[in-house]
Amino acid sequence: MGRIQNLYIHKLYSQYMNLNKIRIPFLSLLLVFGMATSLIAKDNTAKKPIKVLMVGGGSSHDFDKWYKGADVTTLEKDGLAEVTYIDDPSTILHYLPATDVLFLANNQPIANEAIRKAIFAFAEAGKGLILAHPAIWYNWNDWPEYNKTMVSGGSKGHNAYGNFNVDLTEKHPVTKGLPAHFALDDELYYFKVDVAGPGIQILANASNAETAPFPSVFIVKNPKAKIVGIALGHDAASHELAAYKTLIRNAVTWASK
Repeated sequence: MGRIQNLYIHKLYSQYMNLNKIRIPFLSLLLVFGMATSLIAKDNTAKKPIKVLMVGGGSSHDFDKWYKGADVTTLEKDGLAEVTYIDDPSTILHYLPATDVLFLANNQPIANEAIRKAIFAFAEAGKGLILAHPAIWYNWNDWPEYNKTMVSGGSKGHNAYGNFNVDLTEKHPVTKGLPAHFALDDELYYFKVDVAGPGIQILANASNAETAPFPSVFIVKNPKAKIVGIALGHDAASHELAAYKTLIRNAVTWASK
């Protein structure tokens, strides 16, 4: 009987091991599937669109065509961003709490004191701002703090509309994928740094044969906010240019982090 029992036990052990040979790969498959599901979930979270509030409107530019139209399309391509465009600054307070990046492209007045404070508080909270072409001008004589603190300077003049060169000065996530040198027709802004402001990190200069280099793309050295200044953007020659499209997508991505 002892021999028979031993044979029976051996048979049961063999059956157990055969079952485990099936069970172990199956459990491994479940583990891999679970990890893949987790990675997909994380990837979907990472690709959540950046909430952008773009403020346009004012004079000397076709805001609806180039900012509301072209730039919104550029930023929303492939789900990078979800852009809310407004041309009524009085509505900024309504949208700002849900905003990741504030994209200022206006040169019309922002006279409301509560809105001005909200923009500064947005920056103080470490949020991102893009100061596009019209918004780096000295637009508001009654709001000098804007140019001093948010822009660290500004422009009060520019060349006649025409061709000039843009030359990258250093590598940065905002200029990733841009050619080191490119030319376009635009207004070459005479951007000057306010020494009383936080200062800027120049990423690209603009110049031509008659005009010495001026900052064209830069980071404002705000202690908390991520602020990108972009002097380009008068009309189609900028907004339809591949380098400009890459630039504003990079800027929004960097400022949102």
